[in-house]
Amino acid sequence: MSVADALPTVETPWPVSILAGKIRDYIDRLGSVWVEGEITQWGVSGGNVYGKLKDLEADATVSFTIWSSTRTKIPTDLKQGDRVIVLLKPNYWLKGGTLTMQVYDMRHVGLGDLLERLERLRTQLRSEGLFDVGRKKALPFLPHCIGLVTGKDSDAEKDVLRNAQLRWPAVRFRVRHAAVQGDRSAADVAAGIRELDADPEVDVIIVARGGGDFQNLLPFSDEALVRTAAACSTPLVSAIGHENDRPLLDDVADLRASTPTDAAKRVVPDVAEELLRVQQASMRMSTRVTALLGHEIDRIAQLRSRPVLASHTWIVDTRSEELTRYVARGEELVGRHLERAENGSRELAVRLRALSPQSTLDRGYAIVQSESGIVRSASTAPNGTALTVTLADGAIDAVSTGARDDGLSTGHDASSERPAPAR
Repeated sequence: MSVADALPTVETPWPVSILAGKIRDYIDRLGSVWVEGEITQWGVSGGNVYGKLKDLEADATVSFTIWSSTRTKIPTDLKQGDRVIVLLKPNYWLKGGTLTMQVYDMRHVGLGDLLERLERLRTQLRSEGLFDVGRKKALPFLPHCIGLVTGKDSDAEKDVLRNAQLRWPAVRFRVRHAAVQGDRSAADVAAGIRELDADPEVDVIIVARGGGDFQNLLPFSDEALVRTAAACSTPLVSAIGHENDRPLLDDVADLRASTPTDAAKRVVPDVAEELLRVQQASMRMSTRVTALLGHEIDRIAQLRSRPVLASHTWIVDTRSEELTRYVARGEELVGRHLERAENGSRELAVRLRALSPQSTLDRGYAIVQSESGIVRSASTAPNGTALTVTLADGAIDAVSTGARDDGLSTGHDASSERPAPAR
């Protein structure tokens, strides 16, 4: 049994060449395969191309080599950022101990395929409500601090800063530089959005890039980036600057600007325009107040010119005759009432006098009283009884001499009564 066939042990280890040969043989058995990915590195040296191919979704990258003989057979417009399908074969280099992917064919992924994938993702995100107008947040009228995610030293950064400061010089920016093209751009931009969203001083976030072709803008349609933007609690403005086939970030953002310059104009108010609006509003208010005061002055003048307010004696003048009638009527009614009361009093007086004992006394009668009361019978006043005789004009004392026998005391004829003799 040869050394290569025996299993290695501590006593009988394999030489490096045997291990390397076995790795090469195993890799050779894989053969050629078609692979789809994005070119993230493309360098030409000595007629050969050395580059890297990144998975479209997972974080996986492989290096590849295109020999000059193969390069003449593939499209000449291939470059970094393109999505391609590649026919390659893994090769293990014994001398260097490295694994390379030798390219035998490379083609652009059809634009229709990319658009179809993009449309499927767009439909999915729309069904989840990420594009709904109701979930979009309103931008603040005057942001004190603006977060900006853009490429370092890019024209987009300069446009946003310059135009914003021209419109409102006091505005502040917090810039987060990120890769806006290439394999790491989607993750870098998403990280920038999360960082600025966590900053409590940032009032609004602008993601800016100065346009580009369709494939260069594909990172801004990355699902992870789009979902990060949708979850952002700070108002987000997308300023990618691509009118046709715009990326999905434009649809999920709270506001889409056509260019970075447009984003600055829509996020930051113009101080000159605002001052003019304040002046116009002040003039309108002054005009309205002046008109209102004039209207009220006219109303007061009209009220004062009315007869009811022109003379302060109008109430007495218009009511004097009526008041005179009321006074005369009152006097008449009071006089009648007093007259009726006087007549009634006189009638009562006459009746009272007629019923009074005094009237009887005035007719010549007298009232005889003893110590025991009024003497009603002669038998109650025997001889020697002290009596008091009340007359019409006074009273006299008398002494009874007893009953008389002349029949006057029998009381048979009331009309024959005479005043009792007094002694």
